[in-house]
Amino acid sequence: MALLQSVIEQGLIYAIMALGVYITYKILDFPDLTVDGSFPMGAAITAALISRGLSPFLTLPICFLAGAGIGVLTGLIHVKLKVRDLLSGIIMMTALYTVNLRIAGRANLPIYKNSNIFDNDFLNRICPGFLAPYKTVFIILLITLVSKYLLDWYLSTKSGMLLRAVGDNEKIITALGVDKGLVKIVGLAVSNGLVALSGCVFVQQQRYFDISMGTGTVVIGLASVIMGTSVFKKVTFIRVTSSVVVGSVFYKACVALAIRLGFPSTDTKFITAAILLIILIVGKDRKRKVKINA
Repeated sequence: MALLQSVIEQGLIYAIMALGVYITYKILDFPDLTVDGSFPMGAAITAALISRGLSPFLTLPICFLAGAGIGVLTGLIHVKLKVRDLLSGIIMMTALYTVNLRIAGRANLPIYKNSNIFDNDFLNRICPGFLAPYKTVFIILLITLVSKYLLDWYLSTKSGMLLRAVGDNEKIITALGVDKGLVKIVGLAVSNGLVALSGCVFVQQQRYFDISMGTGTVVIGLASVIMGTSVFKKVTFIRVTSSVVVGSVFYKACVALAIRLGFPSTDTKFITAAILLIILIVGKDRKRKVKINA
């Protein structure tokens, strides 16, 4: 039961990040490696603020805005400075390593003795005793669902439709007189805002910050997106964002199963790469050969 709860908790936390990766990977077709820096940045900001006595609930919007700011910078480097999308992400990811160290003040910052969104006086007062073991998963589920439905709402707005249109056909958007560069910058801002928010929740669940916790984040996000969209590709009544959330939980379950079967925990990154490779091979769209009768 404890293993299942841990899988659900971490799967839902990474689902918030995967929603951000979905915007760049599936909608914008933008290989944004900034994710590997904005995820630990959210964690670093949260750990630094909580250790200084700030309310843990205030760290959620602060991290989202900080991540959005990083996304804007990535977009400006790509759009205004004409740097290729992949290189823009690499530049920001590299720079954020130092930024995160400066924010946290050191490579490791524990927050075991500080209150967080899962353990605080207010929550302990209103939460019944029999629900105490499950309060963490309920709060993570609530944050994930709010993030998902807000993203669904945004994608249904004019700005969100323009974002999807830019991903489908940039030339049409340009012909309509819309600044495609600005639309990309907004998409990157929303994406990295969600990624930083995920890092904020993650560090409060783990109760410590580590500078290396963002390594391979983009791979986890891609695996979650590809797994979810591949499994539910033909299910029309489920939104894509919902399939991404389920894919994230399913991905964490696969990793937990591999470790349960005897793989050491130090092989987690290798397992992640193997799962992603299998998903890419199995979920690859097969082009049907069309026979033309003469």
